[in-house]
Amino acid sequence: MNRYETAGWYNCSILIAFLSGLTAFPVSAQRLAGEIRLNQTGFYPQAAKIAVVVEAEAPGRAVGATRAGQTTRAGQTTRAGSTISAGEADRFYITGPDLRDTVYTGLLDTSRSSANSAGSTRIADFSSLKKEGIFVLCIPGLGKSYPFEIRGEVHREIAKASLKGFYFQRTATTLLPEHAGKWARAGGHPDTAVLIHGASASSQRPEGLVISAPGGWYDAGDYNKYMVNSGITVGTLLSLYEDFPEYFIKQNLDIPESANSIPDLLDEVLWNLRWMLSMQDPHDGGVYHKLTAADFEGMVMPETAVSKRYVVQKSTAASLDFSAVMAQAARIFSDMEQELPGLSDSCLNAAVKAWEWALENPDSIYNQEEMNRKYDPDVHTGAYGDRYPEDEFIWAAAELFISTGEEKYYTIIEMFPDDELPLPSWSQVRLLGYYSLLRWEKKLSPVVKKDITKLKNRLTRLAGKWIAQAAAQPYGTVMGCSADDFAWGSNAVAANQGILLIQAYRADPDKKYLEYALANLDYLLGRNATGYSFLTGFGDKTPMHPHHRPSVADGVPEPVPGLLAGGPNAGMQDGCDYPSTLPGQAYIDSDCSYASNEIAINWNAPFVYLVSALEAILPLEEGKSF
Repeated sequence: MNRYETAGWYNCSILIAFLSGLTAFPVSAQRLAGEIRLNQTGFYPQAAKIAVVVEAEAPGRAVGATRAGQTTRAGQTTRAGSTISAGEADRFYITGPDLRDTVYTGLLDTSRSSANSAGSTRIADFSSLKKEGIFVLCIPGLGKSYPFEIRGEVHREIAKASLKGFYFQRTATTLLPEHAGKWARAGGHPDTAVLIHGASASSQRPEGLVISAPGGWYDAGDYNKYMVNSGITVGTLLSLYEDFPEYFIKQNLDIPESANSIPDLLDEVLWNLRWMLSMQDPHDGGVYHKLTAADFEGMVMPETAVSKRYVVQKSTAASLDFSAVMAQAARIFSDMEQELPGLSDSCLNAAVKAWEWALENPDSIYNQEEMNRKYDPDVHTGAYGDRYPEDEFIWAAAELFISTGEEKYYTIIEMFPDDELPLPSWSQVRLLGYYSLLRWEKKLSPVVKKDITKLKNRLTRLAGKWIAQAAAQPYGTVMGCSADDFAWGSNAVAANQGILLIQAYRADPDKKYLEYALANLDYLLGRNATGYSFLTGFGDKTPMHPHHRPSVADGVPEPVPGLLAGGPNAGMQDGCDYPSTLPGQAYIDSDCSYASNEIAINWNAPFVYLVSALEAILPLEEGKSF
């Protein structure tokens, strides 16, 4: 949170001139070099440490050539009025924050470039530096980086804050100062008097009937709750708990439930899970697609957004996402019968009923435009209209098979329709089911064994392909190897790539998978073409104006912390004035930009998984460099 002051720092040019023995080194004003891109939080002592230096000139700058349009002479480079030898032009230095003590000296590598971002880059690799402390990276004549730390558990606070971000998204409750600090607010949207929309009506629940569906999280920057997006979000968080339960037993988020005996991650999940249970029609098992106002509310606080709220249409995708999550929750909460009596059984019963409804209604697709032609009021909030529920069937079948042990769920559908492993998104969830199969392979019946081997091979093959491509990329990350990565919610793409790499590591413990998972976290925290650390409140250059109604309306200068901005989006669908149209730089820190600067629960969840998994795994790797 901009924790380090720059006042009184020595000119990096003076320091480097002294260290390199140059005697006539003209001095320019000290400069914080935005061209130096790195994880603004820091690095683990034993892990890779990479910074990227962006060059303004076209790709292919030779050693000793110009940087930032400055002129050269044979064998020399001039930066900001300073004459530096060609060899010195390629050096970088790691120093203390006061710029007095140099702890590492290295050479920048050769230039590399991509059509996804402007200019070329050179990488500064200081992975062999193990010394703990606070440092900056200096480049002669260019300036210094933002400060960063090297220490164990360097991302612990980010892991906590990104998970606590869900607490700040809670509906129907007051956020008290003792937990929310200056972002305390009144509760909004109790949702104890929600109307059955015409598209949802049945003989047992006619149009206009009032039902209660309280709790849950606001989906994104708006004030509605969507089952499809809740599904992938809760599924990702439950998977994180299943993979690393020991890590979360010790974690304290400072939420109202922190004093109880349930891990805080699960307490937070329960806030949304109980809302999800209320969205199932008890008469037939179908699940409503969303709970929403007819239109988006303005940029106001939750308690002043008082439009009528509706549950809208049962859909196949919503019912299957619900079924998958409830089956997963049932096996997790079966170990907590004393704390949560009956919850596990309720979740499993609900999962089975939703599955059966989906089998009977496989084509109940949410089409908002068609619905609005038939029913009033028209609904214009997020559609999440998934037209192809095959992947939801796969996910729900996998979770039900694992939780019940009944092979009928595994054999009733084609679990592996092709060789692809599409990254999770709200409209594509089958990989969540595959992850669960890998997680529980030792307890699964022989019918699955042959598929598990193929699945592991596909997983490690895809991860290896990504890594091979990343090695030559300008930022050295898997994220950005393809322009397609920079879609709506691109930062969730980066996080989900990181999760796949971690799953590859769990299948085949090769540290290269962890290294590149960590590189994608570096991307999200500053090592990218925009220079932003995309998690609100963490880093020196971080989003200050997310498209998030409470952050806009609460009168607090800083946005709600721990929320992941959507990230560069080549589509730029919001019509805002972006500083660049290049895919990797199509981002603007403005609350105008719902296409690049909104927050969403399904983006925060994979970020939480990625950073928490690395925090859980890396202490086990202490003393082992990678």
